[in-house]
Amino acid sequence: MLAGNSLGKEFVVTTFGESHGKIVGVLIDGCPAGLSLSEEDFQEELDQRIPSQPKIVSSRIEKDVAKILSGVFKGKTTGAPIAVTVDNKETKSSDYNQIKDLPRPGHSDYSAYIRYGGFNDYQGGGRFSGRVTVALVLAGAIAKKVLSRYGIDVLAYTVSIGKIKFEKKGSVDEIRKNYRIAATRCPDLVCGEKMEEVIVAAKNAGDSVGGVIECVALNVPAGVGDPLFDALDADLAKALFGISAVKGVEFGVGFAACEMFGSQNNDAFMLKEGKVELVTNNAGGILGGISNGMPIMLRVAVKPTPSINREQKTVNLLTMEEASLRVEGRHDPCIVPKAVPAVEAVVAIILVDHLMRAGYIPRVFKE
Repeated sequence: MLAGNSLGKEFVVTTFGESHGKIVGVLIDGCPAGLSLSEEDFQEELDQRIPSQPKIVSSRIEKDVAKILSGVFKGKTTGAPIAVTVDNKETKSSDYNQIKDLPRPGHSDYSAYIRYGGFNDYQGGGRFSGRVTVALVLAGAIAKKVLSRYGIDVLAYTVSIGKIKFEKKGSVDEIRKNYRIAATRCPDLVCGEKMEEVIVAAKNAGDSVGGVIECVALNVPAGVGDPLFDALDADLAKALFGISAVKGVEFGVGFAACEMFGSQNNDAFMLKEGKVELVTNNAGGILGGISNGMPIMLRVAVKPTPSINREQKTVNLLTMEEASLRVEGRHDPCIVPKAVPAVEAVVAIILVDHLMRAGYIPRVFKE
C-alpha cells in the first residue's frame, strides 16, 4: 500500500494481510465515537467486489464476511481503534510453487523479491495482490457512513474497458441508478454489455485488458485541503496509487487541459441564489489543493491484469538464466470492475480524513 501501510492523519487507516494468508484486515483509528456500526454495514460494499457475471472474473470467488474485533460496543463506535477482518477461504497456493523463481512480467514479483531479500510471500502476489483491497473496502464502508451524515455521496463507475468508452454521460441520478447493476460497473447498460464482450475476448485469447474508472464526490464543502504537500488532490492521488494496477490519476479535464487555452480551461465564477458557484468544473472541484465547492471529479487508469495465459519472457532468479513462463491458475481477465469499489472507498477515506482536519467532523456524534 503506502509508506507504513497506512493513510490519513486524523482518520488513520492501516491495512494488513496477504492474498493467500489467513485473513485480510484493517485497523481504523480516529473514527468518531457514537457512529452506529454493525457487521451488516460492510456486506453491501464487500459484495460489490464480485461482479455478477462469472465469465468476466477469476474463478476465485469468495463470499467475504466482515468480522468486527474491536472499537464497537452496543452497536456504536467507542472512539477506540476499530479492527475488522475478512477470512481468506478460496486460496490455491499450489499454483504459485512452480513459478516462485520466475517473476511474472508486469507484476511486483521481482521488485518485491529485491526489496525484501526473497522473504516476501509470493503466493498470489502476497501483499501486492488486488485481494488486499478488501481492507480498503472495509474502511471505505465506515467512511461512507460518516460522510452520509453530511449529505456527501461518493460514486465510482467504469467509463472505459479497452477501447470501449462510456461517452454519453447521464445525470447523477441516472448514474446512481445503474452503476452497480452492470457487471462491468458501467452506468450505461448497453455500453456495459460491449465492455463484457471485450473482456471475454481477451480472456479467450489468454490475454487481459485494462480500463478507466471515474469517481465523483458530491456536496463536499469548499475550503477542505492543506497545501502544499497535504493538498486534497495530492492525498487522493497518493492513496489511489495504493490500489493494485492503478497507473494514472487525473482531476477534472486532466491531461486534456494541456490542449486548451486558459480562456477555455478556467472555471468562471458566478452568483447563484446569493452563493458563489463555478460555471464549469474543469478543475474537478479542487483548486490549489483545496476544494472549491464543486463536485470532486477524478479518473483512474487501471492497467491490464499482468497474469495472462500466454508465453512471456522472464529470468529464473535461482539459476540466473533466461526463461519463459505461461501463467496458469485463476486470474481476472480485467481487474477494473473489482477496482471500482476500492476507488470509491479510497476517495471516501481521504475525504473523511480531510474533513476531520478542517473541523467539519467532530470527535463524538451525539444523536
